[in-house]
Amino acid sequence: MADKQPHLNGAYYGPAIPPATQPRYRHHHGRSCCGCLFGILWKLLVALIVLVGLAILIFWLVVQPRSFKFHVTEADLTQFEYNTNNNTLHYNMVLNFTARNPNKKLSIYYDKVEALAFYEDARFSNYDVITHMNSFRQYTKSSSPMSAVFSGHRVLTLDNEQISELNQDKNDGVYDIYVKLYFRIRFKLGDVISRHLKPKVKCDLKVPMSKIGTLTLFRTTTCSIHF
Repeated sequence: MADKQPHLNGAYYGPAIPPATQPRYRHHHGRSCCGCLFGILWKLLVALIVLVGLAILIFWLVVQPRSFKFHVTEADLTQFEYNTNNNTLHYNMVLNFTARNPNKKLSIYYDKVEALAFYEDARFSNYDVITHMNSFRQYTKSSSPMSAVFSGHRVLTLDNEQISELNQDKNDGVYDIYVKLYFRIRFKLGDVISRHLKPKVKCDLKVPMSKIGTLTLFRTTTCSIHF
């Protein structure tokens, strides 16, 4: 009779059997779409910047825009007296300017020009050189004359040092006066007109006192322009 196998009770004493792993599903589809969209937008932005830069470069090379030039060509100062009793400055001065448009393709519209005169950092007069009533167009490669008349009196409070400088200028016969000019201009290229630009001009002048019967020498002064 064959040997009977011992009855097994179902217990298993071998190495542990690891549980079956569940398959993992990676949800990267949304992230991939976002990354692709960001990459496309970034490339479009870079392309747009390059195209704008090329357009500006081509415009600059073709048009070669330049700022206008401004000079004070003549100065006639017939009165500049300061009364220390009532702190009043009496003055009479005429300045002639020349505005030069050096551009070959751009013309300039002068819509407004205001001139302010200063002595020792104190403004003593202002004058509307150009207003909207007499605005004008300056064509390419051309120059235009302008004039400003400063006449009248103004109360100025000058300290002892400033009065000393004024007396020194009076003895020398030459006054350190500077003029600021405020512009409203537009540039025109073909049929296209730019928006208003507001450059500022400063002219540091040494103005001699004019004497009747004598020729007053004034050195043409180039003014600085800031946009």
